[in-house]
Amino acid sequence: MPRRHHPRKVVAPPRFKGYKPYGTTIDSMDEVELLYEEYEAIKLADYDGMTHHQACVLMGVSRPTFARIYESARQKIARALVEVKAIKSVYGNASFDKDWFSCKKCNALFTLPETITDKTCPMCHATDMVFINDYKKEI
Repeated sequence: MPRRHHPRKVVAPPRFKGYKPYGTTIDSMDEVELLYEEYEAIKLADYDGMTHHQACVLMGVSRPTFARIYESARQKIARALVEVKAIKSVYGNASFDKDWFSCKKCNALFTLPETITDKTCPMCHATDMVFINDYKKEI
């Protein structure tokens, strides 16, 4: 029986739902699913310039687990580039430190401080939003 997977800490969800190759005429292209924790690993190691040890502490996983997540993300991105596939952002096995919301009208991702009682989108002021833990099922 395999071990149970613990949620990996992610600071914020990606600000995109996906990427598609530019200049291709393929209408029904395949997709590569990049998990939130894989996005976070790429962001921490490559964009923020953290060492694997610093990043694994921040994500709450062991060093070998971080290395596996990071390697999986790199392979998926490379496959998407070489095989001309779209990259789709999917929830995976992530947990957030804060409550994140997504506006259904303008697709903005945001958090709301606990002191705010007016639950509206800070961008378009719409009230139709989705709590990100429910949103993972809709992406």
